[in-house]
Amino acid sequence: MKQLHNGLMAQWLNGSMRSIGVIAVMLFAHSYAHGQINRYLQQGNKFYEQGKYKEATEDYARALKKDPNNVPGMFNLGNSLYQQKKYDESRQIMANTAKISKDKNGRAAANYNIGNTYMSQQKWEEAINAYKQTLKNNPQDADAKYNLSYARQMMKKEQQQNQDNKDKQDKQDKQDQKQQQNKDQDKDKQNQQQQQNQQDKQEEKKEQQEPQNQPSKLSQQQAEQLLNALQQQEKKLQDKLKKEKGVPVKMERDW
Repeated sequence: MKQLHNGLMAQWLNGSMRSIGVIAVMLFAHSYAHGQINRYLQQGNKFYEQGKYKEATEDYARALKKDPNNVPGMFNLGNSLYQQKKYDESRQIMANTAKISKDKNGRAAANYNIGNTYMSQQKWEEAINAYKQTLKNNPQDADAKYNLSYARQMMKKEQQQNQDNKDKQDKQDKQDQKQQQNKDQDKDKQNQQQQQNQQDKQEEKKEQQEPQNQPSKLSQQQAEQLLNALQQQEKKLQDKLKKEKGVPVKMERDW
């Protein structure tokens, strides 16, 4: 101490008395702070029992401001946040509680509440892991065993539903794909028909634009019939000419 270096007994005594006085003040201050913490916790508990979770949260937060590592305060704060459906915040507080808790029962209780926050959000796999941690610290926790079994059943049910939905969606996708293929085929047929109709119209228009005196096209049978008719007409004409010319008469020679 600084006073001992002066070698004066009076100063050493005064210095010793001052040191004792500081320790007494510190003990009193610690006792006073501890009393404040307890009052905040007790008031928070009253609000919690009355269902006034917001007011309880405020008192628990005041207690933790005085003592950030106060396990009961942290645990109760996490519970009050849970009652307000602030599951993420509650889970974070409970995780910190589990870390600083020195006994297994405290860690088990914190992990149990962590599992409950996940259950409320239907996060079954995370809830299962939390309840496993609970039973690791307290194997006899009946509530944790029940919730663990329930979470497993719900996860299995959810997985089955997801698989059923996937199968249903796959089936629907195949049906939609087939319908789309049919639509594409029908559209292709319509396009082909439209193209054929356009081509027929163009040919018809072209024929209408050709000169009217252009000989019409005849089939082979019609051409043969017309040729035969012409040949018969020509034969009749030749026969007629022969008849009109007659047979020449032989004349006697005049001497």
